Amino acid sequence: MLYFSPNFFSNTFNMMNFQGSHILSVSQLDREAIARILDISANMAPYAARKKRCTVLDGAILSNLFFEPSTRTRVSFGTAFNLLGGYVRETVGQENSSLSKGESLFDTAQVISGYSDVIAMRHPQMHSVEKFAQGSTVPVINGGDGANEHPTQALLDLFTIQSEMMHFNKGLDNLDIVLMGDLKHGRTVHSLSKLLSLYNNVKITMVAPTALQMPDSIVSTLENAGHQVIITDTMAGNLSCDVIYQTRIQQERFASKDEAELYRGHFSLNKSVYQQYCRENTVIMHPLPRDSRPEANELDIDLNDLDSLAIFRQAQNGVLVRMALFALTLGVEEQLTQYEKEVNWYTNKR
Repeated sequence: MLYFSPNFFSNTFNMMNFQGSHILSVSQLDREAIARILDISANMAPYAARKKRCTVLDGAILSNLFFEPSTRTRVSFGTAFNLLGGYVRETVGQENSSLSKGESLFDTAQVISGYSDVIAMRHPQMHSVEKFAQGSTVPVINGGDGANEHPTQALLDLFTIQSEMMHFNKGLDNLDIVLMGDLKHGRTVHSLSKLLSLYNNVKITMVAPTALQMPDSIVSTLENAGHQVIITDTMAGNLSCDVIYQTRIQQERFASKDEAELYRGHFSLNKSVYQQYCRENTVIMHPLPRDSRPEANELDIDLNDLDSLAIFRQAQNGVLVRMALFALTLGVEEQLTQYEKEVNWYTNKR
């Protein structure tokens, strides 16, 4: 039976009791809650690798509402729910929904939550998912709200950084990370920066054109937490780090395509730049999609043969983290092994 927290509609609650709660912002999480999510995420690896099946959510329904273009996030939410045995119903694009007819987010939430056990939602307007959640009677997970936040991406990024750093006997404390690209509009780096502020002795170098630098509020959050923040518009001499997190120019957030074109391709990372300025084992991350058009070429394909290119492992980790969040919000994280089954079809994932 699903249980809804008495703090279900509150913005603040004890995140160690995830059951029945919305996941709207990384600001809801402390280090203890994050550690819990990352631990449960690791437990999901056998199911994602098809070593075992899990049907703990058999009969449960996810409504996957994506009112903004998405490939990885939308499909990984659905895949995560399916891998736990649940069913997925989707709406893609505002033009294909009743929002195009003038229906409010509140009314949509009231109706769709009546059909569902949990909702994942992406919307182009900032804070829209929070408004939607106010009308929902089931947990809502934010899949990205405009240029504001992308909490599940930040959690999978943190999971990836932790996993990659383990190879070098390092963790999330004492991390040296470069954030590069469109930091003004990049909701992934906004949320990741907020999470990194919870850790100890982090050095964050922000490489971006002045007009696309990180919002002052997020820089202040990091500095107030005691971290070293370097702001620059130059790659040379600033890429020697544990992790480079590259972002694309968020064309859809600009007033015009022509304005976005002014910045495209200024911070391209290729093997030559990597070998000249990065450490030997600097991990390369990107939330994807990477813009591979010649005028942009954010991450050159000549990086594809580097073991340190973690972008595809990063994308796969999104399934694990979203599986963990579904299990936690629906209160089944301790029941996984009770619902395991053998995989009876051919797969080369194992």
